Amino acid sequence: MAYKGHKINPNKFEVGQIKILLAVLPLVILTGLPIVFIVFHAFKPMQELFAFPPKFITTHPTLDNFRNLFKASRSAGIPLSKYVFNSLLITLAVVFSSLIFSTAAAYSLSKLKYKGRNTMMQINQLALMFVPVAVMIPRYLVVNVLGMTNTYWAQILPLIPLPVALFLVKQFVDQVPDSLIEAAYMDGAKEIHIYLKVILPLIKPAIATAAILVFQQVWTNMEASNYYVNDDGLKTLAFYMNTLTSATTTNTVAGQGMSAAASLIMFIPNLALFCILQKNVMNTMAHSGIK
Repeated sequence: MAYKGHKINPNKFEVGQIKILLAVLPLVILTGLPIVFIVFHAFKPMQELFAFPPKFITTHPTLDNFRNLFKASRSAGIPLSKYVFNSLLITLAVVFSSLIFSTAAAYSLSKLKYKGRNTMMQINQLALMFVPVAVMIPRYLVVNVLGMTNTYWAQILPLIPLPVALFLVKQFVDQVPDSLIEAAYMDGAKEIHIYLKVILPLIKPAIATAAILVFQQVWTNMEASNYYVNDDGLKTLAFYMNTLTSATTTNTVAGQGMSAAASLIMFIPNLALFCILQKNVMNTMAHSGIK
């Protein structure tokens, strides 16, 4: 398709694209600067950590911050690998469970007809208003009454419900044509088969985006380890990194370097997951939906 001699999506570079690049480039730079700072800040030597004005790109990169971080971790009674295992176990369990419940609930609220469906969706939308701090005490009371303190369950179950994930997935399920579901019913398909064979394949972009949102919430979460668990052997890597860089090295130059290294270690999994799923995330943000 052409308009005034120009294609909407040309295969090769055209002069007319320069104005678009000039408009987008500043936004890309502003968005990328925090990532650049996090990466290079972790490799800054002591003399550059407190340089003024601060440098985004270090001129003398070093691994001393990481060496000091792992040296401090070896002096602890529990090995670093245990905290890594705890974080991986809790994160994978929460992400998998949250996606199952979010997609199943989205299908139910979008395509099934029953009394109270709208009320439940309104409750989920109301839950979007509450920040984690507002529900911290009620969550603790529930965990304590159920006897889940000092267990992995205390760090898994409270994080599974994510209202924004359910809301996002439901918007995609709403776009699935009812004719597809009716055709599946006519072929004798059960609800579980429609959910697995029809709904899930059509909402992959929303699932990928929800996975990133859940992962970010769980991977950096310290609330559960701080309030629900007293056994250090059950705490997560995020909690350990925070306490290691704040409790043992507070107000020291070396502590600031360790904190920068720990921030990069915690940031890399988020960046890697986004890079892997970015195509689906872009489809979700563009609200492409179902063709």
